Amino acid sequence: MTTDFTSLESALGHTFRDRALLHRALTHKSRIYEKAAEGAPATDNEQLEFLGDSILGFVVSECLVRRFASFPEGRLSKLKAHLVSAARLHEVAQELSLGEFLILGRGEEMSGGREKKALLSDAVEALIAALYLDAGLEAAKRFIETRVIGSLHATEGAAESAVTDYKSALQEMAQTLKLPPPRYVIVAEDGPEHSKTFTVEVRLGKEWVSQAQGLSKKSAGQRAAQQILQQLTEWGR
Repeated sequence: MTTDFTSLESALGHTFRDRALLHRALTHKSRIYEKAAEGAPATDNEQLEFLGDSILGFVVSECLVRRFASFPEGRLSKLKAHLVSAARLHEVAQELSLGEFLILGRGEEMSGGREKKALLSDAVEALIAALYLDAGLEAAKRFIETRVIGSLHATEGAAESAVTDYKSALQEMAQTLKLPPPRYVIVAEDGPEHSKTFTVEVRLGKEWVSQAQGLSKKSAGQRAAQQILQQLTEWGR
């Protein structure tokens, strides 16, 4: 861990007026438990993560509508699911070397917390909130548009190719809609051992079910998840 945030601020293109906000955004709850035991007051980044999640969703939605004005709602939903996913935020955290700046408890440090996807993606959301509280919505938007959305180009083909992990996108959608996690089951395996075709069924709650085939379990699962996403999009209309 480094307590010198200068290089991080340089990467963000923002110098915090209230450095305590940045410190809080990078502080995991495991560190707070230790501080409480020592009798020292402190605050972790969970509330900032909550706020940052909402800001991220709003800014991404606004930017996609402006940038891809010709896209139907279904395509925009897929793009948004990808951009706000833990997988995408983890990529952003890695680009910023955010793990080096996390403030962790000893136990979390020992268990490899600086490399954990969940901790890093949560910290990105908390960082978005810290930027917002320190300098307003424009500062948060600059970060999101540059770091989170920046790799997308204003062409339909390039934008569509950004969404390849439909299973992750479906997981995120299920959480947004407060539905249980999707369940995947291999219902059939056909063909010779060296050239099998797999049929995978995915269920989401009681209403949503789809089956798809693929030359691997992974590709079949991805196709089934894509079909459920399309069903959810139509239902949302």
